[in-house]
Amino acid sequence: MGKAKKYPVTSAIRALRAAQVDYIPHEYRYVEKGGTAASSEALGVDENIVIKTLILADQDGALLCVLMHGDQEVATGTLAKKIGAKSVSFCDPKTAPKHSGYQVGGTSPFGLKSDMPIYAPDTVRDLETIYINGGKRGFLVELASDALESALTVTFLGGIHQP
Repeated sequence: MGKAKKYPVTSAIRALRAAQVDYIPHEYRYVEKGGTAASSEALGVDENIVIKTLILADQDGALLCVLMHGDQEVATGTLAKKIGAKSVSFCDPKTAPKHSGYQVGGTSPFGLKSDMPIYAPDTVRDLETIYINGGKRGFLVELASDALESALTVTFLGGIHQP
């Protein structure tokens, strides 16, 4: 009998455990700047169900987290209008880890260091299963999409993504 595989116990995993969310951990070989295309290929799943975690800021520097389908981009102008901001832009990759607590490429919405609102396109709710970062590069967790609402306060919005 072989030893059970040990997976990283990150802040994200601790947060999922605390919320009593069932998940399946998946490690893969991380590809620098490979994004969700590389992770979906490594795990053999559709890129649309791999959900990326993005840190953005509004015009005043207030942070927000956006969960987005791997094969889609954030429509920042639409997002800004829907949340009542003048504009939103991506947080500088050098400063994002200070706020998220995670290295870029390993950012998870679970166990974020700073408190910030979390937004996602309403189409994420339509997915049965999602793969989302587990808090480390090369580490995703598979879970039911409705588990997001068990572990996080997420505001779902229509029209905030573009192919």
